[in-house]
Amino acid sequence: MRMRPLEYNDIPAVLAIERASFPDPWAESSFADEIGRTDRSWKVAVSEERVVGYGGVMTVGDEGHLLDLAVTPDERGTGLGRKLVWELAADAARAGASRLTLEVAASNDIALALYRSCGFDVAGRRPGYYPSTGDDALLLWSRPLKPHLAAMRAAAAGEDIILAVESSCDETAASVMRGGREELSNVIASQVDFHSRFGGVVPEIASRKHTEAIVGVVDEALEAAGVTFEDCDAVAVTAGPGLVGALVVGLAYAKGVACSTGLPVVGVNHLEGHIYAARLLDPDLQPPLVALLVSGGHTMLVDVPRWGAYTVLGGTLDDAAGEAFDKVAKLLGLGYPGGPVISRLAAEGDPGAIPFPRPMLRTDDLDVSLSGLKTAVIQYVERERRGGRDLRIPDIAASFQAAVTEVQVTKTLKAVRGTGARAVVLAGGVAANPALREALRSALAAEDVPLSVPPLGLCTDNAAMIAAAAHDSLVAGRFLGLDADAVPGLRLDRKM
Repeated sequence: MRMRPLEYNDIPAVLAIERASFPDPWAESSFADEIGRTDRSWKVAVSEERVVGYGGVMTVGDEGHLLDLAVTPDERGTGLGRKLVWELAADAARAGASRLTLEVAASNDIALALYRSCGFDVAGRRPGYYPSTGDDALLLWSRPLKPHLAAMRAAAAGEDIILAVESSCDETAASVMRGGREELSNVIASQVDFHSRFGGVVPEIASRKHTEAIVGVVDEALEAAGVTFEDCDAVAVTAGPGLVGALVVGLAYAKGVACSTGLPVVGVNHLEGHIYAARLLDPDLQPPLVALLVSGGHTMLVDVPRWGAYTVLGGTLDDAAGEAFDKVAKLLGLGYPGGPVISRLAAEGDPGAIPFPRPMLRTDDLDVSLSGLKTAVIQYVERERRGGRDLRIPDIAASFQAAVTEVQVTKTLKAVRGTGARAVVLAGGVAANPALREALRSALAAEDVPLSVPPLGLCTDNAAMIAAAAHDSLVAGRFLGLDADAVPGLRLDRKM
């Protein structure tokens, strides 16, 4: 794929794409009139001598107006549209433009998603702007071009410095990362002591504690890294999934930094960050791979054919793995969070002492269910107490943990065989469980498939993983506008 200036003999191919893309297409003469004008820049994207996309920008004073842009249907969703936007933005910046503007049909969700992913904000509406459809036009403005283009250049050279903020649940975290791999600082303020008395995370308390902690945590991360806001190329933030109030705190802080410093904002999917955490330990890790994400809020198997592309193969139908650990720990009076204490006690118990069920172990799909296992533990405990027998807590913990582990390992192996993955990533808070790590490593070794697990400190929520994922977004020119909202239910296969 290469970009070059529009030429007269490109017009038939451009016109075909134009007519297939818009209800009110430009005329052939309109494209011809644009060529050679000094206040315009038109580019075509060419793949194997075939024009697959085009776009044009007009620069007047310090403003650039994006005139037109489209790609062939087979290139939509590949990132080509975004590359064209930034190619034209660079031309406009060289001509003196500080920002870009354009109109887009209010019903054109695909185009709106493209421009929003380049950091454009909706600034107004022009009713009935498109005559053939009567559709309204939304007026969009980009954020300042210079810092965005500079951040992309730095990321392409592996020299970008990203300040990342994570506040999706009950850890307020900030990290400074260079080039997506070199961790300069990683600061985490945990709220576990505040939530432990309630046996779980209380969303209202989490939001309040994030508000209290975030400024100090970021200041500490910058100081530990030996940098200031002026040294950073971008600020990254978790945009979802998570607790909506907690997410809003981090997103509002990142937007505030962007407004006061001019830094671009990169939105990161929290689950994607967990996958990228493995790359911080293993820089040579490459797809195709399968990721097993196990945490307090999520349990899923993900096909990763390439970085940034995700297909969820299966997941929990009810409780997440970490949630099940917490509920069983609460039942046994072990406190919160439940995962670490059950893991410690399980090391002292017999994993075969109690024949807890393995729900969905032999189903053809890759889904799991942990609610029935949790119920089986509850029924066992109640039965033992009614019989006046002392509970063998280590044996219960070991047997419960063994049941969870066997199902996860079996489903992961099935995913590997089905996708042909060359590696497996185990990520999320439950990835810190040593029994799960070792059982999965042993099973995969028999398949000659390596297992990559983040360091213990990067298994739970942290901002280093957010910075690592943000680096690739910078390279791709993917940003957030200042009107972006937190998305508490953000899916892994959805980009901000």
